Amino acid sequence: MRHLRHFVPVLVLLAVLGTAAAQGQSQYAGATLNVSVESDQYSAAMQALAPDFTKETGIKLNVSILGYSEIYQRAIADFVGHTDQADLYTTDIVWSCEFAQNHYTEDLTSLIKRDAAELKTDDILPVMWTLGSCDNEQIAFPLVGYAGVLAYNKAAFDAAGLQPPTTVKQLVSDAAAFTKNGKYGIVMNGARGSPSAQDYMFYMLMTGGSLLDANGKPQLNSAANVAALKLYASLFQYAPPGAVSYSWGDRVTSFGNGNAMMMMDFSAGLDYLKPGKFPVSGKAAITTPPVTEGMKPVYPFGGWGIAINADSRQKGAAWDYIKWLSRPDIRKRFVELGGQPIRTSTLTDPAMVKAYPYFPVLLKAFQNGNGDFRPRIPEYPQIENAVGLAVNLVINNQETAQAALDAAQTSVEPLFK
Repeated sequence: MRHLRHFVPVLVLLAVLGTAAAQGQSQYAGATLNVSVESDQYSAAMQALAPDFTKETGIKLNVSILGYSEIYQRAIADFVGHTDQADLYTTDIVWSCEFAQNHYTEDLTSLIKRDAAELKTDDILPVMWTLGSCDNEQIAFPLVGYAGVLAYNKAAFDAAGLQPPTTVKQLVSDAAAFTKNGKYGIVMNGARGSPSAQDYMFYMLMTGGSLLDANGKPQLNSAANVAALKLYASLFQYAPPGAVSYSWGDRVTSFGNGNAMMMMDFSAGLDYLKPGKFPVSGKAAITTPPVTEGMKPVYPFGGWGIAINADSRQKGAAWDYIKWLSRPDIRKRFVELGGQPIRTSTLTDPAMVKAYPYFPVLLKAFQNGNGDFRPRIPEYPQIENAVGLAVNLVINNQETAQAALDAAQTSVEPLFK
């Protein structure tokens, strides 16, 4: 059961937290914050900026970087045990409702409303709020937004006189056309579990499918999802040998080395666009994912928020840190250090666009992003496991798409009764 102190009336909580200045020494100067951060592109940026936050506010910041599974397990243990090991945690978008329903982290809604002008909330793209929202609660503040994109070998497309595909039909045609002379048209994740499940979900969204119906019930074996899985499996004929066991790193390596001409990806790192990182650097580009012809464009969206532990004894200092990290000037430095944008102003700033020419693509993807294509519900991990198994069976020709998704549907239905 949650501690009684967490039910302090909102007005009292706001009075305790106070309103710290956007810049200058914080009223919480001298406090120490422990921040647990998932190991991703943005984690180094948070570490690099920590001394600046301390210098400006007087609040000491300890940033601990943990692996994906480790940070989740550490957070849950901390929340359930009320041990206050960390004041803030970075949170995956798909954990939002689990954390909200269990009251693991502070609802920031009132604080955000109070400090809206200081936060310049109108500058934060609407889809970014899905990084930490559940029902009417905002249990995490947007930290990094990841757009679903199609990476393609622009040099190869230019040589062939082709534009990147805008429809799924064109994607299939291009994948077939580029599969020759030891090169492959596309690369996907085939490894069982999260890699294949999440990659398939891109194609599911691109073709109009959805894991949940309008009532929030699972429909893993809907006609649209079965068709999407058939499409996904068929594309492996244009993928490198061994792709049925690929995970994210293998997929990026295949594309980055110029072995495959296209891949779906999140804009988490985009290392293949950075000079000298891969043989394809300078030859690659990204665009928004293709969709079924005639369908309104909608693109995958994911990323991370930053949340205040409900048991933290430094909530005021923690909120100061969130506000500082969200400042437009800090966000630009954050991106330059390896983080990802959440603000329109960052994505449209002329100097930033010059440094990151793909920002207009990200902006379009964010403006049409869907943060629920991977449902932000407590049951999501079981859904992902079931889908990942189904996808792996189908791409290995061990089961039909219909039968595999029927079994997946049967396995998750009890979770919703």
